[in-house]
Amino acid sequence: MASPHPYLDSSTPIAFAHRGGTSAAPENSMRAFEHAVNLGYRYIETDVHATSDGHVVAFHDNDLKRTCDSPLKIAEATIDELSHARIDGTDSIPLLTEILNAWPDVKVNIDCKSDAVVAPLIKQLRDSQCLDRVCIGSFSDQRLARIREEFGSSVCTSMGPREVASLVLGTHARIPVRPTKHALVAQIPVRQGPIPVVTRRTVQRAHDLGLLVHVWTIDEPEEIGRLLDLGADGIMSDDTIALRDVFHARGIW
Repeated sequence: MASPHPYLDSSTPIAFAHRGGTSAAPENSMRAFEHAVNLGYRYIETDVHATSDGHVVAFHDNDLKRTCDSPLKIAEATIDELSHARIDGTDSIPLLTEILNAWPDVKVNIDCKSDAVVAPLIKQLRDSQCLDRVCIGSFSDQRLARIREEFGSSVCTSMGPREVASLVLGTHARIPVRPTKHALVAQIPVRQGPIPVVTRRTVQRAHDLGLLVHVWTIDEPEEIGRLLDLGADGIMSDDTIALRDVFHARGIW
């Protein structure tokens, strides 16, 4: 079956370096992404926030406490102020443009983490002309709706929270699930609290609806193998070496 979008054009399950991986460098650092690419990864995942002066940075949290030991909030800081911060005391916070420009053949999964970053991200995607190589996800249905409104079918997006809930609850209750009008992929965790999300039935239901299934964030080799056996179309992992080794052992690297 032909891929519904160039981003998803892969003959084997996709291995994602989640936040670039943490096997050799701090998360969401250029060193982490470079390490993943040198291992052979062609899909990387990152998160984005916007600075107070409108720059799109690759960073997960909304402040610098956990990774940079700083009280700064990204939305309140200028790009100049962020330039002095160091992830785990060693690495600077990259701009999304740095990642896109550094590896033109690598595809990037982008988690839109705040309302404030939506407009700058749309401008960045338009200016970079990179829609063939990005997928946008978010824990906000509203953010996804705004991005879909802007780019239509030319952008690949994952399911939002309401769409995922419909898929999972509909599958467990054995009731019909309305096909999503927009998303091309379900990017989901194994469980949500006590509720199993990735099951054989859920994966099959997604496939029946024309959706691919990517699972996050899996570091244990046995669990990676189990999810692949269930039919998962992609695995996101912080342990880029472990994920590569499982894929290599299965002949799908």
